[in-house]
Amino acid sequence: MKVRKAVIPAAGLGTRVLPATKSMPKEMLPIVDKPAIQYIVEEAVQAGITDILVITNRGKGLIEDHFDRVPELEARLSGSEEKREILNDVVNIAHLANIYFVRQKETRGLGHAVSCARDFVGNEPFAVLYGDDVILGEDPVCAQLIRAYEEFGLGVAGVKEVSPEAIQKYSSLKVEPVRDRIFRCTDMIEKPTPDQILSLYSILGRCVLPPEIFDILDRTPPGAGGEIQLTDAMCTLARTTGMIAVDFEGTRYDMGNKLGIMQAQVEVALRHPQIGEAFRDYLKEVAAKL
Repeated sequence: MKVRKAVIPAAGLGTRVLPATKSMPKEMLPIVDKPAIQYIVEEAVQAGITDILVITNRGKGLIEDHFDRVPELEARLSGSEEKREILNDVVNIAHLANIYFVRQKETRGLGHAVSCARDFVGNEPFAVLYGDDVILGEDPVCAQLIRAYEEFGLGVAGVKEVSPEAIQKYSSLKVEPVRDRIFRCTDMIEKPTPDQILSLYSILGRCVLPPEIFDILDRTPPGAGGEIQLTDAMCTLARTTGMIAVDFEGTRYDMGNKLGIMQAQVEVALRHPQIGEAFRDYLKEVAAKL
């Protein structure tokens, strides 16, 4: 079955980047001239996704507003020929895909957030794009995972190798090579202790899951941090039917991390068609003074 739906969990509190996220959702932090979540939505759309559900909570209304029309702003922009391009950009945001929103009433973990999408997903496979992770590249990561799902018919996790120190903050997967950049996954663990590390491959921000994951989530008890972990549910999937892990191509930016935010800002700015050259010159000047 074709993957046409995606879920973006965006209900986190953004505590790692306070006080910036006290009143602004971290998903709305800008990367040059677009908020982080727009890059995530655009990735899904480029992968062929037509319907997107964003999981939010209290205080995240700015996200919904961003993907809505703003007649007053559009009317102001339409009066200037010079601003025609930006007008088109603003209007097009509302037409990227069919975008829906639902609130996670309690902050009970990523697994619980995804379970809020059951009615939206129905009996279809779906992509999950973590709201913290912006991943940029020529081939959308979501598309890489969808191709693997269509080939193998199994749940797919987007993975990268991380350091032994970092693996304890993420998840660790037991993998066996299938071919270049594709592995079979038969086990995984969230936030492993050093003696529990299965490999240095960790799930970073993307997966494609079958609808059976919802029944598994219903039976999944709270795990690390006392929360319902999506990784624990995927672990059940890996141990039973098996999963596929794709060592994806693309650059990941952790938008829930201060360093990740700055890396995204600088690297995207350097490639930006309007400011890239001037920003590069500026960085050289600053570096020469330090």
